[in-house]
Amino acid sequence: MGSASKNLEEQRREKNGITYFDRGTLTGRNGRRYDRYAIQTHFIEVGEDQSEIVRKYVLPIAQDGDVLAFGAKVMAMCTRNVFTKEQIQPGFWAKLLSPHASETVAGIGMHDPYKLQLAINMVGAPRVVLASVVSAVTKPFGVKGLFYKIVGKGVAGIDGFYYRSSFDRYKDLALVNNENAEELCNALEKETGIPVVLMDANDIDQNQLGKCTDFPLLDDEIQDAMKDNPSGQGDELTPLILIRPLSN
Repeated sequence: MGSASKNLEEQRREKNGITYFDRGTLTGRNGRRYDRYAIQTHFIEVGEDQSEIVRKYVLPIAQDGDVLAFGAKVMAMCTRNVFTKEQIQPGFWAKLLSPHASETVAGIGMHDPYKLQLAINMVGAPRVVLASVVSAVTKPFGVKGLFYKIVGKGVAGIDGFYYRSSFDRYKDLALVNNENAEELCNALEKETGIPVVLMDANDIDQNQLGKCTDFPLLDDEIQDAMKDNPSGQGDELTPLILIRPLSN
């Protein structure tokens, strides 16, 4: 058993029929501390009810004062904010630019012509072409990230069409982040009683898409609690992070 698997088993907990992983305690910049619990779910399919998911997996182990970081991918699946390859037809620019994606945008998925075409559909070919050219010209000088700065966060939030994915479903499916994150979080809190923030987190960045209006943590505190990406890798099926602020 590798060290990663061993650590995962050491973190594993079960309570009220729910499996979750204790990601440990982090201390934020203001000295506030947070326990984080990554809750394991089944593979969430398109059209499932997000409130039912919270009631099934989160509420049985939640305590007063807890808040929930809800994964953006799961929310996209629940709200049907997804595209299949059958819906995307790669055009001239997607076919031309995608083979050079590793040279222009660090190969973050845009080498797939379907994903690049989806980006073109979202923001238009001129912006994607401009972003690709600027990124290609500046990358040799060590400048990174300009592609996504030009095309915007919506394109950066596209996930899926990964032929190497651990899940076959994601090989032919792309998910797009919801634009009405605050509205979704408010509705989910109203239905379940737990404050919610919608997060698109990975090992590089913790992108906060929105939170319910009465969320008790400040934005910096959310970032502190999520800074080590407690969601882990996608194949762990832990898209729900229960954050437990501790008394100082």
